[in-house]
Amino acid sequence: MAKRLSGKEVTAALNARIRANVETCRAHGVEPTLCMVRVGDNPSDMSYERGAAKRCETLGVACKQVHLPEDVSQDELLSVIEDVNQDPAIHGLLLFRPLPKHLDQALIENALDPAKDVDCMTDLSMSGVFTGKQIGFPPCTPQACMEILDHYGYDCTGKKAVVIGRSLVVGKPAAMMLIKKNATVTICHTRTKDMPAVTRDADLIIVAAGRAGVIGADYVREGQTIIDVGINVNAEGKLCGDVDFAAVEPVVDAITPVPGGVGTVTTSVLVGHVADAALKTLGA
Repeated sequence: MAKRLSGKEVTAALNARIRANVETCRAHGVEPTLCMVRVGDNPSDMSYERGAAKRCETLGVACKQVHLPEDVSQDELLSVIEDVNQDPAIHGLLLFRPLPKHLDQALIENALDPAKDVDCMTDLSMSGVFTGKQIGFPPCTPQACMEILDHYGYDCTGKKAVVIGRSLVVGKPAAMMLIKKNATVTICHTRTKDMPAVTRDADLIIVAAGRAGVIGADYVREGQTIIDVGINVNAEGKLCGDVDFAAVEPVVDAITPVPGGVGTVTTSVLVGHVADAALKTLGA
């Protein structure tokens, strides 16, 4: 039976650090503040927003929520972002994406000041992930994966790591973060030939495939650590990951559960970025 890499334990340690940073800010008269901007009423966005707002409240970070209609104009949304850029009392912005098709998402994303880009929305922030320069903040989900590995003492040095998924949201930045930890990284995707053979050769697998239960027992072997980023709803209406947990868990050494794994940590990473952004305004 595999060791379960519980996000709850990681989050508890992360939250303690965040509370300390929040107290430092408040001691200097600064209240860390997140602004969340949601266009339309996508249920998954609304669910994440509720969770993030609750986590902010728990950790002492103020949260401003801006809700805009599905047919909002591009100029109106850009005006909201510019207001955030100019407001010294707001330290981070989270914009729910993807945006409606009538909006130029790339233009809107890059309108944000990277100093307030707490989920790696801008090209400048993403360049920081790839170059190692301190620009903005890395995306919250892949950083949550790294927090889990760090918390449980997983040394990536010299390990063979496979990342399944090549998106800029998770796959590519996760690969860059693993390289920074001295892993040897392979990225798999829908055009990868004989993916099970590739993944079985790995020591560590981060799965961000976007399909429920796509990674089965034939993809894994004994001795591996599996980080499952996926959040899906199965035929029974229950949350599940991209990994077939029942099939994979008896084989591997360690695995994150879904729910209760990466997603649990991601929200605290977001709030932590807000506290860090506020600290930077103090010159810390």
